[in-house]
Amino acid sequence: MTLTAPAVRVHGLEKSYGDLRVLRGVDLDVAPGTVLALLGSNGAGKTTLIRILTTLLAADGGTAEVAGHDVRRAAAAVRESLSLTGQSAAVDEVLTGRENLVLGARLRHQPDPGAVADDLLARFSLVEAGGRRVATWSGGMRRRLDIAMSLIGEPPVVLLDEPTTGLDPEARIEVWDAVRALAASGTTVLLTTQHLEEAEQLADRIAILHEGRVLVSGTLAELQALLPPAEVRTVEQKPTLEDVFLALVGTRTPAVAGREQQEKEEGR
Repeated sequence: MTLTAPAVRVHGLEKSYGDLRVLRGVDLDVAPGTVLALLGSNGAGKTTLIRILTTLLAADGGTAEVAGHDVRRAAAAVRESLSLTGQSAAVDEVLTGRENLVLGARLRHQPDPGAVADDLLARFSLVEAGGRRVATWSGGMRRRLDIAMSLIGEPPVVLLDEPTTGLDPEARIEVWDAVRALAASGTTVLLTTQHLEEAEQLADRIAILHEGRVLVSGTLAELQALLPPAEVRTVEQKPTLEDVFLALVGTRTPAVAGREQQEKEEGR
């Protein structure tokens, strides 16, 4: 059987700022074509790890590779192999959505920038808004455009650093759909987040980073198996506040949709 090397490989990574040790020997692998969610609270070291992987920051110790390229010895090759979407949308609000994508394609020396822009607008369901200035777009649409721009040139690895920070529930679901589209296309995604539900919804594997170390890594089922089996009880499940909000504004969460389907099948 042929073994495929990880798209992202981190071993023993360390980083300190003076006396503050931010990363304390991080080990992490992301398999090609999968989504790995890196969970951690503020100060856990998530953004520092992302900055090292993108060659924006040098580690004090350990090694890191992206698409087989060492971040220290082959920085240029690493930058060609990945794309980063940060915590705020890096798009030009004066330009239209299509103009943003065309500009990005030209900067990345794509042979047909217009075709690239039209393809990405279609992939992320932004065709109707593509001719409007981005300043008129919602937060969720801007983030989808930001993610679309990160795919120009088809990088094999995309790093998403807390992509839903500051978004309302509707916009967050729009971004989740965009991440699912990335995964469906075979792109490797490393997603940092503080939101547990986000990791449950999107990730093939989950790693928990705490005080500069990865405490555990595995599938959701593997992590759930670390705790004692749940006691089975019959309870009435009330809608969450998010369920109520999204129902009122016309968007249903998967949980609500699932309950509605179950009630329909049971003839309630």
